[in-house]
Amino acid sequence: MGTGRLTGRRDQEATVPEASTAAGSAGGSPAGSSPRSLAEALRARDDAALAALLRARPDLLGPVPGDVTQLATRAGTRASVVRALDRLDRFALQTAEALAVGPDPCPYAVLEGLLTGGEDERARAALPDAVATLRDQALVWGDEDRLRLVRTARELLAPSASRPSPTGLGPTVAEATAGMSPTRVQEIVAAVGLPATHDPVSAVTALTGLFTDPERMSALLDEAPAEAHQVLGRLVWGPPYGEVTPNPTPPVRWLRDRGLLLPATARTVVLPREVALHLRGGLAHRDTAPVAPPVPAHREHRPQLVDANAAGQALAALATVEELVKSWEHAGPPVLRAGGLSVRDLKRAAALLDTTEPQAAFWAELAYAAGLLAGDGEADERYAPTPAFDDWVELPPAERWSHLAAAWLPATRTAPLVGEQDPKGRTLSALGPELDRSAAPEVRRRVLELLGDLPEGGAPDPETLLARLAWERPVRGASDLRGRLARWTLAEAEVLGVTGRGALSGPGRALLEHRDPAPLLAPLLPEPVDHVLLQADLTAVAPGPLRRPLGDTLAVLADVESKGGATVYRFTPGSVRRALDAGHAAADLHAFLKEHSRTPVPQPLAYLIDDVARRHGHLRVGAASSYVRCDDDAMLGEILADKRSAGLGLRRLAPTVLAAQADPTVLLEGLRAMGYAPAAESRTGDVLVARADAHRTPARSAPVPVPEGPPVPDATLLAAAVRAIRAGDVAATAVRKEPAAASASAVPGELPRTSAAETLATVQAAALTGSAVWIGYVNAEGAASQRVIAPVRVEGGFVTGYDHTADEVRTYALHRITGVAELADDQV
Repeated sequence: MGTGRLTGRRDQEATVPEASTAAGSAGGSPAGSSPRSLAEALRARDDAALAALLRARPDLLGPVPGDVTQLATRAGTRASVVRALDRLDRFALQTAEALAVGPDPCPYAVLEGLLTGGEDERARAALPDAVATLRDQALVWGDEDRLRLVRTARELLAPSASRPSPTGLGPTVAEATAGMSPTRVQEIVAAVGLPATHDPVSAVTALTGLFTDPERMSALLDEAPAEAHQVLGRLVWGPPYGEVTPNPTPPVRWLRDRGLLLPATARTVVLPREVALHLRGGLAHRDTAPVAPPVPAHREHRPQLVDANAAGQALAALATVEELVKSWEHAGPPVLRAGGLSVRDLKRAAALLDTTEPQAAFWAELAYAAGLLAGDGEADERYAPTPAFDDWVELPPAERWSHLAAAWLPATRTAPLVGEQDPKGRTLSALGPELDRSAAPEVRRRVLELLGDLPEGGAPDPETLLARLAWERPVRGASDLRGRLARWTLAEAEVLGVTGRGALSGPGRALLEHRDPAPLLAPLLPEPVDHVLLQADLTAVAPGPLRRPLGDTLAVLADVESKGGATVYRFTPGSVRRALDAGHAAADLHAFLKEHSRTPVPQPLAYLIDDVARRHGHLRVGAASSYVRCDDDAMLGEILADKRSAGLGLRRLAPTVLAAQADPTVLLEGLRAMGYAPAAESRTGDVLVARADAHRTPARSAPVPVPEGPPVPDATLLAAAVRAIRAGDVAATAVRKEPAAASASAVPGELPRTSAAETLATVQAAALTGSAVWIGYVNAEGAASQRVIAPVRVEGGFVTGYDHTADEVRTYALHRITGVAELADDQV
């Protein structure tokens, strides 16, 4: 941790000179001269360029900088620079890496040589745009003959022993010999044929001059043994470090004696950067990527086929989400104490949906993101449908799908992470709190944009699409999260119906373009049907999606046996009894089937309904503790004699009544397990309808996606921020008179400091004379700024005046003014 603190402090100190040098100069750099600091470079930009910087790096706006100097300082902080580097494309990042290993400042011609070697025309053509990108991002400043990489970026990208550079280069000769004894440096100088010097600094300079002279370097390498060239060949493209034994081989000793390999530790040597660049022909990278990899169409499909395929997936998605949420409306799974769904409940959901556990997690997360299910907030919290689910199921299918797709695209919830472990070693659970990944929405949208760039019906090779994404945002860390998110996006878009056969569908294209996809999807979906086809094997085939009343009733009367284009339902004694328990009479069921079947009701099905109905309710269970009554005393005797009834605690009270120690629910289940069909009855003897009430959560809104960093500011905020920065800069760079008292500060860019009495006297004098003054002010939030005001009234602890920097009349509390100074006569 001590190392981290030292690094942070060094970074902070390193950026201050760049941001604050010449901060007091009012007009920026003189015409034709290179800016001496990042602040001067930013000050020379016009408002549009400054707004473009704030749009590209919105973290610079939190809070709005007081002036250009503060903006430059913030743009050079470590966190902000890391964020900016992470958003560069591969060639812009390679350009920054080349600047980090080049001289500081670096002429454009030298940078071009590092990236092209004088031969790569594509890199030469792309380099101006890459440098412009780095300038726009405030990562590079200076004219073409003096390009400067922001110091924090140089420290992040330059090679070191603990953090190798992506270029594969090592430290310079000066850096590698920093801890070497002067005697050893002189020995190396003598070994390469250079004259001895009087100090190690000039010796290192002479050695550097030799290694950067192509002719002399070539002559030196010509003397090297063949085995030494092989050693250099293994290190030249990196990593530049190699292990050596206490008694190295002659080739290694030859290289080490001449400084072509320099000691890094007691057991390792390093190839100096200058030597590696000579062996590479001056190239900083072995391979450059100046042009984005193309994403061609790998397969071509008819657009109608793509849309039809996507529509089928969309219809299946709607049925799956509805089935999952409905299955949790009576007794949903409990919420884990740490949040989320248990592994056991996820397995049950997968079995219910006849799919894999990762797929079940995706559907649960999609329903959660769409606001269709949530925790009910009770003491023993369980997942249940929300009131929004009831509204959703009543919508037309195309609108229901549009709602799901619109929730999926911007969601930061990432279902494929379920089952992995968090940094603390805890397993991530579905619907749990640790599944948000802020990069997910951007990756999803970019994947769809690349698919949308192809001709209609065109599907790319996933690997070419991933290569393009990797070029646009190279992986700088150990985890390729963006690549994984892209793969997951392709799979999720296919099962959801955003794509069909790997190509972007018409509704998916509308979703990407912020249009309502429902009108495009509706004609592709089959119309709901109002009939089924009953078959003699006790099954019913639904030739399409069923209308809601028919589908709801059939779901109670029969069990789903298979899904697909046509759903197959199977009638069983248990499913028929379920319908009778729900309050349907046998005559009602016969009439229902006759009305909605295009085929005659098969005799076996009619017999099944009549047989279950004949036995249903023959036994009656009520509350005493509980009892069983039946007009057939022989049946009651049969139950008493059955060993399976022993646990129910039955005894005969009358020829037609049995009393039980078990409660009515347990008694009902026990008798049904024995093969009977009892019915529950009320205190008045009426049959109770065993229809469970559907449970709903309180009204809940859908979860809000977790943003990746600050939001991109809109045009109004950008204009206001630029205006405030310019106004603060005017105040910070205005020329002041020499302070009358020693306590007043005259350092440009710093807040003035005067006593309360001096502040009051100065602003009162300015109000009387109508002159302007320069003040430092700290607002209620603690933000400090500098203002140029012309006081007109001073009373009640406040000063009111015209604020030249804000171009309006404002009132300031005197106790919040840090100090005041008079301006030179020609300033306002």
